[in-house]
Amino acid sequence: MKLRDFFVGGWFALALMVWLVAMSATAQGADRYTRTAASIDGIGKRYMGREIAGVMGWQGAAWLEREAREKEERGDLLMRELALRPGMNVADVGAGTGYYARRLSLSVGASGTVFAVDVQPEMIRMLTDLAKKAGLSNIKPVLGAADNVKLADASIDLAVMVDVYHELEFPFEVMESIVRALKPGGRVVYVEYRAEDVTVPIKPVHKMTEAQVRKEASQHALIYERTANTLPWQHVVIFRKQ
Repeated sequence: MKLRDFFVGGWFALALMVWLVAMSATAQGADRYTRTAASIDGIGKRYMGREIAGVMGWQGAAWLEREAREKEERGDLLMRELALRPGMNVADVGAGTGYYARRLSLSVGASGTVFAVDVQPEMIRMLTDLAKKAGLSNIKPVLGAADNVKLADASIDLAVMVDVYHELEFPFEVMESIVRALKPGGRVVYVEYRAEDVTVPIKPVHKMTEAQVRKEASQHALIYERTANTLPWQHVVIFRKQ
């Protein structure tokens, strides 16, 4: 065999291997989700036994800023559970109007940064305007994608999703992008309405059990840390990057 033929054959074998790996990943991605008839509040797409909920559009933004929200969710207790420190880089994934991003901003201070991620340009504009009105210059709006939070690798100390994860159209892919964005030992926090509690006045598809959260998080390089049930209606389920 000539040396040239050896290299040509080697490059062909390498290209074939890369193609086969890509095809395998595509097949696994296709098998990850299943389709069913959509419920009233779901999208007819299931992940690990759960129907994914429909996303609340920007037209419902006023609900995120409702006066009763503090009493219903006790954001002050959530901030305590997050144990934020000045100088931290935090991602508010599914930030909406920035209701929690503004709180996070005050906790991390001028030396920290809050990356307010949302997939709706209209929400990005709203949260930007509200942050400016509040004089919070450490909030950085980020227009994410349905399958990627668009944050730099190893750039954040903590990612928090408040009433968001159950609506992610591509939960596996989004979580993979979040894990990549976490610094070693960084934390990710799921805040979800408790499906175990029938008295929580939220539609079933917009609630999750702690067991389901932990089941889905186990698909990623995350270590379960603890669950706080100090909030009136929600779990606070905390994981740390391996």
